[in-house]
Amino acid sequence: MKKENKVKNSIDISRAWWKEGVLYQIYPQSFKDSDGDGFGDFKGVIEKLDYLESLGITMVWMNPFFESPMVDNGYDVSDYRAIQPRYGSMEDFQNMLDGMHKRGIKLVLDVVVNHSSNEHDWFRQSRSSRDNPYRDYYHWWPAEKGEPPFRHSLFDPEGAWTYDEQTNAYYLHYFAAAQPDLNWENSKVRYEVYDIMKFWAEKGVDGFRMDAFQYASKDTNFPEWPKGHEKEYDKWYGMNPPLHGYLNEMYNEVISKYDIFAVAEGAGTTLQDAHDIVDRDRNELQMAYHFDYVGSDQLKLTDFKAIFTKWDTSFAEEGWLSIFLSNHDNSRLVNRFGNSSPEYRAVSAQMLNTFILSMRGTPYTYFGDELGMANIDMPSIEEYVDVCALGDYKRAVKEGKDLGEFMKNLNFYSRENSRTPMQWNDSKNAGFTTTTPWKKVNPDYKDINVAKQDKDPNSVLNHFRKMVKLRNENKVLVYGKYELLDKNNEDIYAYTRVLDGEKMLVLLNFTDHNSCITSPQIKQLADIQINNYNSLAINNHTITLKPYQAVIVLLN
Repeated sequence: MKKENKVKNSIDISRAWWKEGVLYQIYPQSFKDSDGDGFGDFKGVIEKLDYLESLGITMVWMNPFFESPMVDNGYDVSDYRAIQPRYGSMEDFQNMLDGMHKRGIKLVLDVVVNHSSNEHDWFRQSRSSRDNPYRDYYHWWPAEKGEPPFRHSLFDPEGAWTYDEQTNAYYLHYFAAAQPDLNWENSKVRYEVYDIMKFWAEKGVDGFRMDAFQYASKDTNFPEWPKGHEKEYDKWYGMNPPLHGYLNEMYNEVISKYDIFAVAEGAGTTLQDAHDIVDRDRNELQMAYHFDYVGSDQLKLTDFKAIFTKWDTSFAEEGWLSIFLSNHDNSRLVNRFGNSSPEYRAVSAQMLNTFILSMRGTPYTYFGDELGMANIDMPSIEEYVDVCALGDYKRAVKEGKDLGEFMKNLNFYSRENSRTPMQWNDSKNAGFTTTTPWKKVNPDYKDINVAKQDKDPNSVLNHFRKMVKLRNENKVLVYGKYELLDKNNEDIYAYTRVLDGEKMLVLLNFTDHNSCITSPQIKQLADIQINNYNSLAINNHTITLKPYQAVIVLLN
């Protein structure tokens, strides 16, 4: 692995390409269909490589495209070295990867190895008999010992153990029954995974995102846990201590041998958990991806600011963070943190993208957020195909919940909102496909699409491009010290970024009304770098921001 270079700063921090990059997440079956089957594919991505380059992004994280029965849209892998046919061939993959590299874009692979598909050959072998060599690749509980201690499943309302009569035993699955958990305590499993990672690294993949990896290690004695423990899921199910040894082993076997990085989904429940997996001297992972602010759309702005400030303060001198507000497991950015009304959707999306791209850490943008794509209205459970949504509905029925209230919340928060097809133009199906798409296109595509926004210099898309360019050209927005201003302001999120004497002020109005901030630093204003309005109201030490206004200014 190439050594990191030191960047001169008031604090000692190391440079790396994955810190300086801007990451764009592609949900492949929703991005672009090239062959008219209704599903996005590699050739569709290839068609849009020039578009990706035009954004200025430098990394793409793509959700899984391995061979899979697609119970959970590819997060149930049946062959880690083969491509799911709907996405294309291995040759198509290589052409896509080469096209990205030609444009200076690196590819981050989504590695799903907390669990596999129940159609993977390892599991077929494992369930065939108790003395099969692959038996210990998974977690089994013999039925003669009685029912296993309760474990909660995130997808299955019946719990995380499923009885399999073939060998009169239960197998463990933290997700769907079709996703049996791999036994990471078995070194053979771990080295199978390292070989898989080397296979893709040799093909030129530049990084790995480790899906659900904080859950990979288990206490195989499966002790009884107190009733209701699942309400603190990550505390009980995540970060089992042996995991650190496995991550160090992975680092030594794979990460250290290539110019790549790895990030795990989840970072435990404390700041120390996160540091223990990403600090340089740990030799484990390189970037923390935590969920402290996933539910922060329900918080006051002061609490939202406190969360981000807490993490930045902790990671100011050691470790590195991912900065995101949305992904394939959450509903749309503009609905949760902005304002999806016609009046404010665009400016609030611009403001949120400004925030993500001006914080210290590697920014992650989910496809469509550069347009301000919004939630789709799906009020009936019959419209849902996601295994998580269907499992949650069954659990709500089982627990006798108010289904009207449940569907209202599901309609807003379901991850299906973020999986609708990319909106390329105003033609049928938003230019995503020439046939019926696998998921209904959001009806707002005639107003929100790439072709329309490309022509508008004030669009969400072109604001995103300007913001990415500003970050790429100013290391102060990458490595610069972050300092929160006016922390008790309930409307405005204000902070400075400082590096080697260069100082930028970021002002973000998170409300639908004019809001003010007063600071002596306003007297130091120099050139405006970013502004999603045409003006900025300044009166002595006070700036008044318009609804969802986002401003970045150089300070003298």
